[in-house]
Amino acid sequence: EEAQAQKAPMQQFVDVFAKYYTPAVILAALSFIAIPTVFFGQSFDVWFYKALVLLVISCPCALVISTPVSIVSAIGNASRHGVLIKGGAHLEQMGRIEAIAFDKTGTLTSGKPVVTDIVPLNGIAREELLSLAAAVEKWSEHPLAKAIVAHAGDMPMQSISNFQALPGRGAQADVAGQTIYVGNRRLFEEIGCVIAADESRLTRLEEQGKTAMLVGTSQKVLGVVAVADTLREESLASLSALRKSGVRTIAMLTGDNERVAKAIAEELHIDAVYSELLPEDKATALKELSSKYGRVAMVGDGVNDAPALKTANVGVAMGSMGSDIAVDAADIVLIGDDIAKIPYLKKLSNATIRTIKFNISMSMLINFVAVGMSVFGWLTPVTGALVHNAGSVLVVLNAALLYDRQIK
Repeated sequence: EEAQAQKAPMQQFVDVFAKYYTPAVILAALSFIAIPTVFFGQSFDVWFYKALVLLVISCPCALVISTPVSIVSAIGNASRHGVLIKGGAHLEQMGRIEAIAFDKTGTLTSGKPVVTDIVPLNGIAREELLSLAAAVEKWSEHPLAKAIVAHAGDMPMQSISNFQALPGRGAQADVAGQTIYVGNRRLFEEIGCVIAADESRLTRLEEQGKTAMLVGTSQKVLGVVAVADTLREESLASLSALRKSGVRTIAMLTGDNERVAKAIAEELHIDAVYSELLPEDKATALKELSSKYGRVAMVGDGVNDAPALKTANVGVAMGSMGSDIAVDAADIVLIGDDIAKIPYLKKLSNATIRTIKFNISMSMLINFVAVGMSVFGWLTPVTGALVHNAGSVLVVLNAALLYDRQIK
């Protein structure tokens, strides 16, 4: 229902064109009768007959169905490849994007990070630090939080209360009467906790491409838990394919700090990096990209990506790993979380636009030739009807080929 409600811009153009085209044809048919008979005294029967032929062959059936059949076929092709498109407008826009932005965790990376380092500070034991961090992160849906909880395993955890997720920064909860924070530098700077003494440890971990999660109170840092995520195998090849398809700029938006973001960006040859972003900052970054490059797409999976997905011209969400909010906010959903489908989507969109343009041109050419033949009396109403329907069938068949076409 959503796909049918969202008409592609090209389809809207055809609908408007048909609205004016039909009255014009009726006026032309009346002129066919009136001008020769009234002003030149020719036979009414002959020109009335020709006007009937004109009405038959000029009906814009092939023109009107050229776009919706192509769109439906393309959406069907995409669904067979594990991609759900919520409307023809989004499919058409995908082919015209100039820049594309990716979230990092869970999109360019596997979304299955693991704990690599546990650094206790200020006299706390290693096991106690991990238990404390896991207790706070237990109720968080962020992939980094899940990695900490998974690493803790069956380790005994203290009970918590007043859990609060802090998008783009971390989480907090009350443990044994005091508020414990687990998050990035920004979070601890906001609560007024001094981390200067631990700066070198954080820098070393971040330069290795790891995300360093601080654990502590508003007075002191109790330790650092470093988490690393692996890049998806298809990430580099997919970004390379996007560049070849005509995308001018590829950007990465992440809440991670600048060092970690740059390490990932260098490995994937990403053009622009926006780091340490809150959810609203991602939407702002999308607007900045749009002002520079025009149409922009956004690919993400988390709750904090939802504002950016709605801001972009085309929002693409990971289906199985992505949050319900991200899936709802997106225009296109990748059921299998395979970002290799992004270049496929752009090529499918381009193929659909080419098919629509060809169908429109072919239907207009058939009508133009048939009108000329009717003027000279070479077509009867019966042969005119055959030509008219042949054009419609050709348009439908050509559009239907999109359903089974191999997009490479």
